[in-house]
Amino acid sequence: MRGEFCVGSASFLSFTAMLLLIFVHVGSINTSTVPRGITMAKVNTSAYGQALGQSFIVPIQGLYTNDSTAPLGERAGLRQLYEFGLYSHCAYVNTTSGICTNHTVATKYEPYVAITSDMFLNYSQYSDAIFADTSFMDSSYLGSNSKAAYYFLLLGTIFAALALFTGVVKHTLAFFASTGLSIVSALFILIGAAIWTSIVKKSEGINSLVLAQGIPAGVTVSVGTGLYLSWAAFACLAVSVIPYMISCCTFRG
Repeated sequence: MRGEFCVGSASFLSFTAMLLLIFVHVGSINTSTVPRGITMAKVNTSAYGQALGQSFIVPIQGLYTNDSTAPLGERAGLRQLYEFGLYSHCAYVNTTSGICTNHTVATKYEPYVAITSDMFLNYSQYSDAIFADTSFMDSSYLGSNSKAAYYFLLLGTIFAALALFTGVVKHTLAFFASTGLSIVSALFILIGAAIWTSIVKKSEGINSLVLAQGIPAGVTVSVGTGLYLSWAAFACLAVSVIPYMISCCTFRG
C-alpha cells in the first residue's frame, strides 16, 4: 500500500469523524431542521396525562400546554416531547413546534427536572411520588455523568481536528503525530459515547414503570441520533489509526 493512498484514506476518515462530531455538537441547540434531528436522548411524555387519568380515575386538566413559545422551566405546562443535546434541551408540543433552553456548556442531562419544572406544582408533586427511587429521577447521577461525558467528547473533537490538520503535512513526524492524536481522540470519544450510552440506558428503566392496576406510566426514554453519530465517529477515528501508522513507514516526501 503506497503512502499517498494511506494519507488520503486516513484524512478522509478523520474528516468524516470531524463532520460527525460537529453534527453531534450542534444537536438540539434550536428547533430548525438539522439541530432538532440530532439529539443524545429523547423523552416522550405524550401518554403521561392519559396514564394519570386512568390511574386516578379523574380527568387530568392543565397538565400540558399547546403554546409552543411558552418558556421552559417555569411551570407553563408539560410538552409532548423533550430532546436533549450537549448544550441545551428542546421541548415540543407537536412534531414541529417547540422551544429550546439557553445554551450552556456541558449542560446536564436531567430529564426528570426538565419535565417536572414545566408542570404545575400539584402534578410535579404527584410525579415525585410516582417516580420515586427510579434512575430516571436520579438527576445527580445522570447530570454529573453527562457533564463528564461532554468534556470527553469535546476533547475528542479537538484532537480529531488536530489529527486531520497534522495528517496533511507530508512528513513522517507529522504522520506519527497524527497517529497519536487519532488514538487519543478515539479513546476520548469512546469514553464519552460509552458514558452517554450508559446513562440513557439507565434512564430507559422508566419505560417499564407501571402505575396502579398495571397501567404504564406513559413516559418513555429513547436513544437519540447524536449518540449513534458519536459511535460512528469513534469507529472512523479508530480505523484511521491504521493508515496513519502505515504512512509513517511508507511515505516518502
